[in-house]
Formats: sequence, C-alpha cells, structure tokens
Amino acid sequence: MNKKSREEIKLMRMAGNIVALVHQEMKKVIEPGISTLELDKIAYDIIKKNKAIPTFLGYAGFPNTICASINEQVVHGIPSKDAILKEGDIVSIDVGATFRGLVGDGAWTYPVGKIASEVQKLLEATEKSLFAGIQQMIPENRLENVSAAIEDVALENKLGIVRQYGGHGVGRNMHEEPFLFNYRTNSNVIIKQNCAIAIEPMLNLGCDEVHVLSDEWTVVTDDKKPSAHFEHTVVATSDGPLIMTELL
Repeated sequence: MNKKSREEIKLMRMAGNIVALVHQEMKKVIEPGISTLELDKIAYDIIKKNKAIPTFLGYAGFPNTICASINEQVVHGIPSKDAILKEGDIVSIDVGATFRGLVGDGAWTYPVGKIASEVQKLLEATEKSLFAGIQQMIPENRLENVSAAIEDVALENKLGIVRQYGGHGVGRNMHEEPFLFNYRTNSNVIIKQNCAIAIEPMLNLGCDEVHVLSDEWTVVTDDKKPSAHFEHTVVATSDGPLIMTELL
C-alpha cells in the first residue's frame, strides 16, 4: 500500500478537483437526447483546459476519455454517437484525470429525466454505501471494514453486489495495490496513513452476476437489471478520510 507524500497528496487533490469539475458539468448537461459521445467530448475539453491528461484515454487500449454505462451496463461502457440517452435511463460516468503525474478517479450515476422509484432507491443506496465505506478510511483500520460497510448497505437494501470488480489503490498509476472488494473477504490488510484508495461500490437492482460484452469492455448484468456505480478517491489521514475528488 503506497503512502503518499504531502506533495503527491496536493497534486492528487488538484487532479481530483478536475474530475469533480467534469462531474459538475455532467450533472448540468445529462438529459434526454444527448449522446454519450457528446458527454465524452465535454469531459475531454474540461480535462485539457485544466492542463491535465485524460487518464482513461488509451489505457489498455480504451478509446475514450470517460466510461459511460447505461442502465444494465455496470462499468467500462464505450461512448458512442449512437448511444442516445432517453427519459428514464440512468448513466454511470467514470472519469480519471492525471495532473502532473498524479491521478484522480471518480464515478457517479445520473438519472436521465424522471426515473422509476426503485431505480432512484438503487442510486441512493449505492451512494450511501460509498460514504459508509469512506467513513472507514482511517489509518490503522482494516481495509476489510471498508468492504463490510459497503456490503452492509447493499444487504440492507437487498441489492446485488458486483464481485468481479471493485476499488483499488491509486496515485501515480490508476490501478495500484491493494484491491478493494465491495464485500467481506476476511482480508487482513491494514490501512496506512496517507494511502490513497478509489472506493467504488457497484450495486445491482437484481443479481450479482455480470459479464463482458463482445466489445471486450462493456460489463453488463446477467439479468439485464439496472446497475449503479459511485466512486471517490480517498486518502486516509490522521484527521480522517480526505475525499480527493470533490470540488476545491
């Protein structure tokens, strides 16, 4: 688990602010009729304007700046001019920005117009599970307690938990050790002061099981029921959890 220096934390906070600026704009522009490719261009322009690099673009061959995952798509949806958002959809926007070598990584699931009440509850519960996990990001706490807090909210709301994907260390690379499960695993990893982790619960309205589509990126639920994804980059400090991907 890589501890971050004061300078690295400062730069990650600036990278996280750029991620937050993207999400601030996403909240404004997401509406019926917009394509996910249009959202991708907006995100790209914000990141570049702020003198940062889109972390996802070209990562392992990924072709875009954001992942845009609609309804039953869990993560890694590829933006497309043909993916037009419509009333009642939900869309998960995952974005990373690299500023002077340090990464900020954050995701949010947005309603498109008016959505079904059960889907609204899915979004609320998944967001709640994120912040429950964040509260456990305390030095010398077990990483397992972050996982347990997320799982407890999912179980309380009778939601499926995506088990093949989860959170991760982050810093000079988008994916660093340790991997963070969104459910209990009896891990003995201890959270170190000034370590950074992207906490990202992915919860489903139906089953746990997911699979990857033929594009080799897009992950979808097996039962085609909606999935929500919320993520913040968080540093464990002596003063408590510091969320990096909020507006400065």
